[in-house]
Amino acid sequence: MFLRYTTRKKNGQQPRDYSLVENRRGASGRVVQRHALSLGEINDRQPAAGRKTLEILEEGQARPRTVALFPEDRIGPVDDAEIVRIRLSQRSLHRPRQWGACWRAGPLRGQLGLDRFWAERLPPSRKGTRGDWVLRLGVTDRLLNPGSEGRWYRHWFEHSAMAGLLGVDLELAEIHQRYEGHERLLKHKKDWFTHLTQRWKDWFNARFEVLWYDLTSTYFESDPPFAQGDQRR
Repeated sequence: MFLRYTTRKKNGQQPRDYSLVENRRGASGRVVQRHALSLGEINDRQPAAGRKTLEILEEGQARPRTVALFPEDRIGPVDDAEIVRIRLSQRSLHRPRQWGACWRAGPLRGQLGLDRFWAERLPPSRKGTRGDWVLRLGVTDRLLNPGSEGRWYRHWFEHSAMAGLLGVDLELAEIHQRYEGHERLLKHKKDWFTHLTQRWKDWFNARFEVLWYDLTSTYFESDPPFAQGDQRR
């Protein structure tokens, strides 16, 4: 991946809109560019208006340090330790992860009161494993990228920001942790449903006697095409 910019005219100025793109080769052999992320505008005449900032975490410091981010070819000589100069041609992206959706799932859990509910019922195990955090991983996975149990362990966790948001590593996402977590949930099933039902009533002022939940957790993965008569068809 690399940075690309487009120049346009706006109020007598020529701001640059930056985006993150990657090259992909099609079946014909032709290389096409896929737009991955828009980074916004940096204006030549008003650099402060187009300022991008970074938070740098430094060892031994309790709080991150905020610095301004400018491309090297967009500003003149500046004697300011808070400005980082970069060469666009030498930028690359390493280990990209989904962050925004993972973070947004947190406030949703908070609105449902699930963090407090499960923290009281799933205390850390003797080994220190947080059962409520294992459940949080599973629920976020189902919300954002539903798939098999194995896919959650092999692919999704590594490509999400959950490790950074929770301050954990791959150990929490081991497949046996999830299976054991399912067993611990069963004895709280009735209380869990009652809690969710009450939240639904409070939010929408709803009245009902029966509320159906879709708790499907079974998936079948395959790699088509298959021969005629194959049961997977």
